[in-house]
Amino acid sequence: MGDRKGSMSGEAPAFDRRFLRPGMRLGVAVSGGADSVALLRLLAGAASEAGLVLTVLHVHHGMREADAEMDAEFVAALAGRLGLAFRLHHVQVPVVAKERGETLEEAARNLRYGWFRELLAAEEMDAVATAHTLDDQAETVVQKLLRGAWTEGLGGIHPRVQYPGGFILRPLLEVRRTEIEGWLRATGQEWREDLSNRDTAFTRNRVRHELLPQMEGYNPQIKSQLAHMASIAREEEAYWETELKRILPGLVLPGRAVRGGGRAVSTHPDEGTVGMEVERLRALDGAMRRRVVRAAAAGLGYELNFGQTERLMALCEPSLPSGRARREMLGEGLMAERTLRELRLERKAAAGEDQEALPELELRIPGTLRVEKWKLSLTATLAGDEAGPATMARLRAPKPGDRVYMRYTHGPRPLKEIFERLRVDAAERRNWPLVEWQGKIVWMKDVTLEPDPSVPFRIMEETGEPAARKGQNESLP
Repeated sequence: MGDRKGSMSGEAPAFDRRFLRPGMRLGVAVSGGADSVALLRLLAGAASEAGLVLTVLHVHHGMREADAEMDAEFVAALAGRLGLAFRLHHVQVPVVAKERGETLEEAARNLRYGWFRELLAAEEMDAVATAHTLDDQAETVVQKLLRGAWTEGLGGIHPRVQYPGGFILRPLLEVRRTEIEGWLRATGQEWREDLSNRDTAFTRNRVRHELLPQMEGYNPQIKSQLAHMASIAREEEAYWETELKRILPGLVLPGRAVRGGGRAVSTHPDEGTVGMEVERLRALDGAMRRRVVRAAAAGLGYELNFGQTERLMALCEPSLPSGRARREMLGEGLMAERTLRELRLERKAAAGEDQEALPELELRIPGTLRVEKWKLSLTATLAGDEAGPATMARLRAPKPGDRVYMRYTHGPRPLKEIFERLRVDAAERRNWPLVEWQGKIVWMKDVTLEPDPSVPFRIMEETGEPAARKGQNESLP
C-alpha cells in the first residue's frame, strides 16, 4: 500500500448534485482510495456554494495493521487541510465475519453501513455520501447476474437510498474511475492504494480484474452499457412496484374461501393462507402475474426462486387433471393448491407442535411488562428528557411477512433469515417474542435492531434472562 500521485491533465468530474440541499449535514465516507478522495475534494469545493456542512468519516476495519493506520492518518490529514471535521470509527471485521459466518467483504460492508445508519438514526447527519463509481456499478450488475438475480436485482447500486433518519448518496455513480484518477493526477492530489483490492481471492476483485477486462474485449463500452441497464432496471422496477401496490389488495386475499361467502383466516402465529382468483391471474400479462405470485409468497415470509415461481405459473393454466384440486409443496412449510377457482398459498406450522402460543399483551410506555410463564420481563423507558404522553406497544409472536431493520445490515430483513443465523429451530420461532409499536417491530429477543429516531422510547429485557445463543454477538441479527 502506498501513496499515489501524478501529473495527467483532466477536468473536474461532473458529479450528481440532485440530492444536495443547502444546510445539509453531509458525512463523506473516505477510505483514502482515489474514488473517495476525489469525492471529498469535489464536495469540499462545492460546499460553500451549495451550503453543505461536511464531516469526513473513516472506518478502520481492524485489518492490514500498519497500512490501515496509515490510511487513517492520511484521511485525517486531508480533512485537516480542507478544514473539515474528522471522525474515525474502529471495527473488527475478522472477528465479526467469523461470528456471523460472513465473508470479509460482507462483514466490512455491513459494519460500515451500520455505522452510517447509526449516524443517520441519531440525527447527527442528514446524509452520508459514498464514492461508488460507474465501474462499481458495472461490477455490481455482473455479480448480480452471476448470482441469478431477478430483474429488480439488476438495478444495482441506487444513487439515493433512504434509511431511518436520512439518506445514503452516491454522487459519482455516473463517473468512470479513469476520469477520477486523471483529475487527481492533474491536481497533484495523492491517494492511498489498497493492495487488497488486487487480491483475486475476493469475488469483486476477480470480476474487476479478470472477467470485466475479458468482456471489454468484446465490447469496449461494456461498463457504460451495464450502468445504463441498471438505470433502466431501477426505473422499470419502480413502475412495477407502483402497479403491484395498486393491484395486490384486491387480488391477493387472506385466508380460504368458504361456502356461503367470506374467508376463513387461521389464528395460528406460524400459519397463513392467501388466495388469488385464477381467472383474474390469467387476465394479467405474464410479467405482472409472475410478480403477483412472488409478492403473495413474500407476504407469507417466502422468497421464491425461479423454479418455484415457474411451478406457480404452471398452476395458473386453465385445465386441471380430472377436474380435481392439485397441491404442490414448494418449500419448507409452503404449500401451493390450485382449485377450480383459486390459486392458494398456505404456510403450515411444523407437524407435531402443540406448544401454547405466546399471548398478545400490551406494554405501557413508560412501564414494565412481566410474563412469568415465559420468563420474560420488559421495561420501556422514554428516550427523551421530558415525559411525553403515555402510549402502548404490543408484545406478540412473529407473523408471516414480518421484517426488521438490523444493525450493520442493508435494508429490512425477513425473520426467517435472522432465525437461520441464530440457529433457532421451527418450534422456537413460532413464539419468539417481539414488540410492535405503530406497525413497526421495535424490539426482538436476542437481536439488536437499528435505532429508529421516530421511536420515542427504549425497551430493555431485565437481567436474569436466558443466556444469549451460542456464537451470538449482541449486535448480530
